[in-house]
Amino acid sequence: MKGDKIVAFCDRHCNVLAPFVSAPGNKNESPLLREALPKLIRTASAVGLDLKDTIVSLDGVYNSKGNRKAIFNRGMIPNINLNSRNRKKFKRGRKRFFDANIFKKRFNTIERAFGWEDKFRRLLLRFEQISELHYAFKLLAYTLINLGHFFKA
Repeated sequence: MKGDKIVAFCDRHCNVLAPFVSAPGNKNESPLLREALPKLIRTASAVGLDLKDTIVSLDGVYNSKGNRKAIFNRGMIPNINLNSRNRKKFKRGRKRFFDANIFKKRFNTIERAFGWEDKFRRLLLRFEQISELHYAFKLLAYTLINLGHFFKA
């Protein structure tokens, strides 16, 4: 395995909300979202968060009927950048919800969270051969990022 992909949910304050789903680097990220959503709902209910009517902003790579339906069925609103896939004409049917301002804010928060994750040198350069150990260090880094937010407040 050359690399790995991780799906982690962050809020607007760059707090990591849910445990992540991991996959080998050669696997497409889009199906991982459907595995990560039940974990997000379970974690949110354990903490006491209500995710009804929250907006989930994602890249165009997650733009599929299955992902939109999975988000919508859990009471959330998908804000996914439309991927035209080299179409010359628009697709027929109802126009999908997409707010560019919310999407820009999402981009800033996600990049900031990735920047904070890169402060941990052990995660930046992957020294571990065992994937479970690497994921444990990632979880520890996300916990430290979240704790930093709680102590500032």
